Amino acid sequence: MSPIPQTMPAVAYRKSLPVDDAESLLDVTLPVPQPGPRDLLVRVEALAVNPVDHKVRQNNDPNGEPKVLGWDAAGTVVAVGEEVTSFRVGDEVFYAGALDRPGSNSRFHAVDERLVGRKPATLSFSEAAALPLTSLTAWEGLFEHLGLHDGALRQTGTLLVTAAAGGVGAMVSQLARALTSLTVIGTASRPETTEFARRMGASHIVDHHRPLPPQLAEVAPDGVDFVFSTAGTDRNLAAYADVLKPFGRIVAIDDFGPVEIGLLKSKSIAFHWEFMFTRSLHRTADQAEQGRILNQVSRLVDAGILTTTATTDLGTVGAAHLREAHRVLESGTAIGKITLTGFPGA
Repeated sequence: MSPIPQTMPAVAYRKSLPVDDAESLLDVTLPVPQPGPRDLLVRVEALAVNPVDHKVRQNNDPNGEPKVLGWDAAGTVVAVGEEVTSFRVGDEVFYAGALDRPGSNSRFHAVDERLVGRKPATLSFSEAAALPLTSLTAWEGLFEHLGLHDGALRQTGTLLVTAAAGGVGAMVSQLARALTSLTVIGTASRPETTEFARRMGASHIVDHHRPLPPQLAEVAPDGVDFVFSTAGTDRNLAAYADVLKPFGRIVAIDDFGPVEIGLLKSKSIAFHWEFMFTRSLHRTADQAEQGRILNQVSRLVDAGILTTTATTDLGTVGAAHLREAHRVLESGTAIGKITLTGFPGA
């Protein structure tokens, strides 16, 4: 393996600016990070872009210091910390990482081994990079917060997934279809998003631009058991309260202001948050659970049970390509996941 250089190309931002500003994301040269005791140093081969990237860029001004975004990556381990036990140099890995550390939009990236999984052998680096953040979000939401059991095919009922053609929605649908016997109802509004959502596992599609209860009454006349709300939770909460059965459950991942939570009381509906950075942000004792989940996802991919949600690769990692990825995500028109592969001249 080639020697590790002292500096590396990266994409960062120094000030919160609109995405159409040429300085909203910049090509920079930074020192290669030194891995901590439990860190892997990964040579990043591909990365994917998520809404969290543009939300941090818009809302967290670094006051002139270069801040690197990026929370989906696949690459090769080139060095390990002295306390690392699960990986060695040369291993191919994929991961989402931690929100409170520099992101993966750089040639080399340091990440805690407990948050890392082995890359699916059947996928390219870019196909694998599309999966970690959304897989972790979907898995934790379904099997930790909604109380479902992975592999329990006897588990039946109805699951409503909003924005089912998005990155998270697509993984929720795939996991629910593969590991439970739930009927998945997805929301989508365009022919292309409807087709993608069905391909990812939704048995029925309803239009999230139209009132949900009458549409759901047609496909789930007995009501819905679970809701995985990836978008529009605030404006849809009354609809969820209407369509959910007594003792139903909601898990939400989006950002919104105050809501009328009392709408859920009469049916004893449980409301849960899912934020996949909780374990790393709060240094929980079970951080390694994320590595375990990613390894399970990797096995399911290699077994042909799950598939990548990568749909568009914008080329090599650079400021111009990442600005375009942010622009598409901010427009709300993305289908699946946007990836970038390789670095210019590398």
